[in-house]
Amino acid sequence: MQSALTIAGSDSGGGAGIQADLKTFAAHGVFGTSVITAITAQNTVGVSGVLELPVDIITSQFDAVLSDIEIGAAKTGMLSSIAIIEIVAQKVRQWKIENLVVDPVMVAKSGDKLLRDDAVQAMRELILPLALVVTPNLPEAGVLSGLPVETRSEREDASRAIWEMGAIKNREFYVMLKGGHDEKSEAVIDLLFDGETFREYSAPRINSKNTHGTGCTFSAAICAELARGRSTRDAVATAKKYISAAIEQAPRIGHGHGPLQHFPML
Repeated sequence: MQSALTIAGSDSGGGAGIQADLKTFAAHGVFGTSVITAITAQNTVGVSGVLELPVDIITSQFDAVLSDIEIGAAKTGMLSSIAIIEIVAQKVRQWKIENLVVDPVMVAKSGDKLLRDDAVQAMRELILPLALVVTPNLPEAGVLSGLPVETRSEREDASRAIWEMGAIKNREFYVMLKGGHDEKSEAVIDLLFDGETFREYSAPRINSKNTHGTGCTFSAAICAELARGRSTRDAVATAKKYISAAIEQAPRIGHGHGPLQHFPML
């Protein structure tokens, strides 16, 4: 069995963050390990509290896991502060994690902020150059690139700008721009950019309020497939089918944006 690592915050409601990632890893037949960066008190309605973990305990988690368990891929989620971003970047380099999926988590489904404004530049400069894939939604892509993302051409320009931030000579890097926030479109159209060409992944839009943790789950599915040895394009295609089924079969839990079905029938 292959192993994967999630570096993210804990969601007490179980729909996003570490909890969603570990369930997604299991659904794809991958053993999940974790480095918790923050503890959140949240449910399907909102976030009522956040405690960022000290840098030394984040460091200890990295060293404990990676000194013992060989991982095939890792992903980042909630990296709320500059200090956390700095230590995560340091440990990713130290342990030579190559298949890194970066979900640039900025805002919870409820609208609560999960990334400080002053940490966005650190995300650009320290984390993106370490990534194999970055998976921003439309608002996140707008913040990272500083560009509008309304039209198709604007999204392609934003993808190019983000790609430039993470591109390193002779190293693969992909921008997976998710289109789920474009509610005017009948289809959810995601764009994968490899520095030269765009590949489109489309699926029918599912009318559901049960979408809590969609970004975490999608990036975790890509991570799991990479850990299994799949190519980036194949990992994205599998994750796209998985996330559609997870939304379509979502259980009705909670009074707000409910969680997905992390073990859907495919």
